[in-house]
Amino acid sequence: MSTRENTGMALGLLGVIIFSLTLPMTRIVVQELHPLLNGLGRALFAAIPAAALLIWRREKWPTWAQVRGLSLVILGVILGFPVLSAWAMQTLPASHGALVNGLQPLCVAIYAAWLSHERPSRAFWACAALGSALVLAYAMISGAGSIQAGDLLMLAAIAVGGLGYAEGGRLAREMGGWQVICWALVLSTPLLIGPVIYLALQHQGPVSTRTWWAFGYVAMFSQFIGFFAWYAGLALGGIARVSQIQLLQIFFTIAFSALFFGEHIEPITWLFAAGVIMTVVLGRKTSVRPARGTTLLPKT
Repeated sequence: MSTRENTGMALGLLGVIIFSLTLPMTRIVVQELHPLLNGLGRALFAAIPAAALLIWRREKWPTWAQVRGLSLVILGVILGFPVLSAWAMQTLPASHGALVNGLQPLCVAIYAAWLSHERPSRAFWACAALGSALVLAYAMISGAGSIQAGDLLMLAAIAVGGLGYAEGGRLAREMGGWQVICWALVLSTPLLIGPVIYLALQHQGPVSTRTWWAFGYVAMFSQFIGFFAWYAGLALGGIARVSQIQLLQIFFTIAFSALFFGEHIEPITWLFAAGVIMTVVLGRKTSVRPARGTTLLPKT
């Protein structure tokens, strides 16, 4: 493997590690702050450096067609996933939420087939369906035989988040990866200012230093910097090769939840996590026919 590919793999791993701490950090924040304040506030905070970077780089405004695509990115990764997952983290352990988040590959694949006209093989869909069944089975077992409200919130977060990821990936081919997240943050600002100010004024009581640190993490790293490392890794090491590293995200989240936040991890969690990741690994080995005329070299 060349030096360029090695660098890409390292950056991709850094991005996955950054994203792996999102749910544990969110769980800390929502113990003191309203989930809406966390979900919307982190994006508003991240929009400040995003705007500064776009101005410094003198990036040209996106076209109207790109703005329409960015609206889906905003719906998925700026509004939908952060808010819904924050609500879920009020009742679910971060390790549980991480495993339910294993449904994300199936959602992204469905949206990619719809938006980007990719054509996964039957074997791919079979692996995706098996992984989804394992995730739902785990949710039932750990929820004492029933789906919890937090599970439903996580499923909704995955559904809208997958839409934002898939459309963002499509736009990245023409705009560049970091430009997509920066423009999504900036364009969402008018939607965020009013609700964030209102929710902040409604909050009563002090906020601990621990919560502020966790909020700073989800704003600056989960919502902003993590995308830089991830997309840079894809550009340097190749999308197909580097994307395999994302299979480690569930394990990192579960491990971090136990190591840093004292969550008790039942052996069955590791068993189901391994099963889900195996289905994703098998799915990655099946064929996926890309859309005609697509390029694998994102803008820098």
